[in-house]
Amino acid sequence: MVKNAVALVTGGASGLGKGAVLRFVKHGAKVIIADLPTSKGADVAKELGDNVVFAPSDVTSEKDIQEALKLTKQQFGRLDVLVNAAGVAAIGRSYNSLKKIVFPLEDFERTLKINTIGTFNAIRLSAALMCENQPNKDGQRGVIINTASIAAFDGQIGQAAYSASKGAVVGMTLPIARDLCRDGIRVVTIAPGIFNTPMVAQLPEKARISLGKSVPFPPRFGEPDEYAALVQHIVENTMLNGETIRLDGAIRMQP
Repeated sequence: MVKNAVALVTGGASGLGKGAVLRFVKHGAKVIIADLPTSKGADVAKELGDNVVFAPSDVTSEKDIQEALKLTKQQFGRLDVLVNAAGVAAIGRSYNSLKKIVFPLEDFERTLKINTIGTFNAIRLSAALMCENQPNKDGQRGVIINTASIAAFDGQIGQAAYSASKGAVVGMTLPIARDLCRDGIRVVTIAPGIFNTPMVAQLPEKARISLGKSVPFPPRFGEPDEYAALVQHIVENTMLNGETIRLDGAIRMQP
């Protein structure tokens, strides 16, 4: 159950991560927001009260995540749930023949470092703390929920870096679930479609309206709380493990 659980949410200061934080708090959980020092994590934690703590963290830093987990144990005694929601996107054709521009290698590396390596970094370190928990009646000690994207399957023009990073998250879901099964830790990934996040809010209004209508049903953007509702269900449904769940209103992205 979410009530009384202790959850660490990377990227929890905004977007989908914040949606998960708000739902956890609403249902009686304790939450650590792990987000960049420049984020609004401290403000969000202050607004939500004593059951929410901000841990300034870069998910690609071993030291930062270790410190976030140390704070988790100090404040709440344990860790039950990890939600990996931190991520970035870099858009551009691999090679633009019209402008004779190649995609910057550093942008490709940065995208994979944050989205893929950052996710794995948080998983491996959080699992160690979860293993200290006493198992419940099913033998469960913890739940890890990752965030991929439908771009892992339906990558569009200009999404090579983003699709590669999210495809890797999908690809490592089952093997990590198998790695951790003897410890009673489940691993599930959500692949959201088009959601109403700060990233999408930066698009021109005309583009946003068009994107929303492109979703078969419902013909609109998803909301962070709908993502968070699936996070809650994953936590509460013990049979969900080793799977990637598309949350996309049946959209299949076109080139």
